Amino acid sequence: MTKPRLIPQEFIVPFVLITSLFALWGFANSVTDPMVQAFKKVLELTNAQAAWVQMAFYGGYFSMALPAALFIRKYSYKTGALIGLALFAVGALLFYPAAISEQFWFFCLGLYVLTFGLAFLETTANPYILAMGPPETATQRLNLAQAFNPFGLLGGLLVAQQFVLKKLQSDDLENYATLAEAQKAVVRTADLMVIRDPYLMLGLAVMVIFILVLVSKMPEGKAEGELSLGNTVRRLTKNSRYTSGVAAQMLYVGAQIMCWTYIYQYAEAQAMDSDVAASYQFIAFLAFMIGRAIGTYLLRFVSAETLLAIFSLGATLLTLGTIFIQGLFGLYCLVSLSFFMSLMFPTIYGIALDGLTQDEFKLGAAGLVMAIVGGALLPKLQGMIIDFGGAGVADVQIVGVPEVNFSFVLPLGCFAAIALYGWLIGKRTLPNPLSSSQQ
Repeated sequence: MTKPRLIPQEFIVPFVLITSLFALWGFANSVTDPMVQAFKKVLELTNAQAAWVQMAFYGGYFSMALPAALFIRKYSYKTGALIGLALFAVGALLFYPAAISEQFWFFCLGLYVLTFGLAFLETTANPYILAMGPPETATQRLNLAQAFNPFGLLGGLLVAQQFVLKKLQSDDLENYATLAEAQKAVVRTADLMVIRDPYLMLGLAVMVIFILVLVSKMPEGKAEGELSLGNTVRRLTKNSRYTSGVAAQMLYVGAQIMCWTYIYQYAEAQAMDSDVAASYQFIAFLAFMIGRAIGTYLLRFVSAETLLAIFSLGATLLTLGTIFIQGLFGLYCLVSLSFFMSLMFPTIYGIALDGLTQDEFKLGAAGLVMAIVGGALLPKLQGMIIDFGGAGVADVQIVGVPEVNFSFVLPLGCFAAIALYGWLIGKRTLPNPLSSSQQ
């Protein structure tokens, strides 16, 4: 029996164009993670206050995912991509007036609008990739497209490290908090301009990509027929495979953002500067990229559910090391986590959408994008745990470890739950009633 092609000939060009978007939002994700630490230093925020960066960034996904899905259903995938790119550019360019105003909320507003665009792009790209070929290779195809996401992650982190963190005067001054207000104002103004510049360049680059997509010929990919929102939502909520997948996706995104955002606080507890901590995050992204490539290959031989459970178990064990092993070896465990996280997002996505009808596919995809709100809520909670003993990262000991170490109990619980999800799906304990009815 001939194995179906991963990408049919007629979809190669659209596949390449849409896959480029995965690197684009990877860049936005990774350039934003270090900004939590940057804003904390520049604006003298607590860990919980600085976490509003992630609250704004991932909250935008939650707010716009469903409207984006409904819009794309009425129009087309290409139109959705263009709207997403336009919002992306506007949000990034808002950093210019935000830097002038020097108001933290203005920067958060820019990130919020920026992720309106990302919600459109992810709601467009993920289901489009799944639909570009046979259903038998859908999850593998999405993992291949997602394999380009780490290239954007690495690029964003390099920009953050070389052009932001290394240039922040407030991070170099040990007594920044004790400076006279006039001196502090000069440093703050200069540092906020440094934070602004990568987003301005990103906004201009996105405008160029907008033009390329606009002039390119791509299949419309528009769903036919009218969508009964209420009936579709009711059917999806009765599909335990799907609803559990949404929960698993929310936990995964929350865990990923916690592990990547608070690597800086974990390193701070060991007296590392932020630009040095960024080097460890760079290694984490390399591990993520390698894990994505290996995981995509292994999906040819191992079921998605089984591989998800195995990778989640590996992440669980390394998180235990992150919590209870202090010093550099604990940091090594935290960095190594990214290898096992690499497979999770696209695999959960593919498993949860498996067997959905045409009418439910786009709305179901929107629900999975809305699950990215886990990246807004859980890092905020972790920041509150780190602030338990004060604004520092190791003010008190909890169960014998610094508070920053203990805070990783949150991703620990997330990975354990995802491992359980993969195992239950593999055992068919959480069946898909739609696919069952279609057999």
